[in-house]
Amino acid sequence: MASKLLRAVILGPPGSGKGTVCERVAHSFGLQHLSSGHFLRESLRARTEVSDMAKQYLEKGLLVPDHVITRLMTSELEARSDQHWLLDGFPRTLVQAEALDRLCDVDLVISLNIPFETLKDRLSRRWVHLPSGRVYNLDFNPPHVHGIDDVTGEPLVQREDDRPEAVAARLRRYKDAAKPVIERYKNRGVLHQFSGTETNKIWPYVYSLFSNKITPVQSKEAY
Repeated sequence: MASKLLRAVILGPPGSGKGTVCERVAHSFGLQHLSSGHFLRESLRARTEVSDMAKQYLEKGLLVPDHVITRLMTSELEARSDQHWLLDGFPRTLVQAEALDRLCDVDLVISLNIPFETLKDRLSRRWVHLPSGRVYNLDFNPPHVHGIDDVTGEPLVQREDDRPEAVAARLRRYKDAAKPVIERYKNRGVLHQFSGTETNKIWPYVYSLFSNKITPVQSKEAY
């Protein structure tokens, strides 16, 4: 089994269960789960130069552009050059993937393929604690008290772009941006695609894939 540091990426549309899979991989294999959304929230709280740039777009309801996200993630990845990691939410575009290539060689890319109807249903049942980014689903991960975050007791909200009428456009945007990224990793031979409607059924295959690259610290039956 290789002793080199593992560099992995997870790709998938909103509602695909990326966050759940990342948490399981992190716990099972001791990888750092590096979420671009988490780092962006931390940056905004700390009021950094990058967050000032990002805020200009977020306040207008626009996507944070490639050069801002790339600068943020480059800094975070350089600080973790001695760790195994799994990237979540980056790269989202071809420009971001090219920037990541300049930093390191990606060993393993997971792409989650979930049917549109499943994504639509999941997103419409999704509620979020905005300050932390914690996500709840009313069907399979509900809060202890309806509408209230388990950790802080603060209110949960449903994001505008999780509402049914916005989901189709959001998924189309993801697909358009992700297609060349997926092709890039497919051509390189590092892409592994998993299809299904239930994370618990996909998980054993993801676990097996990672087991071939890095020694587990916890069995897949833990889930």
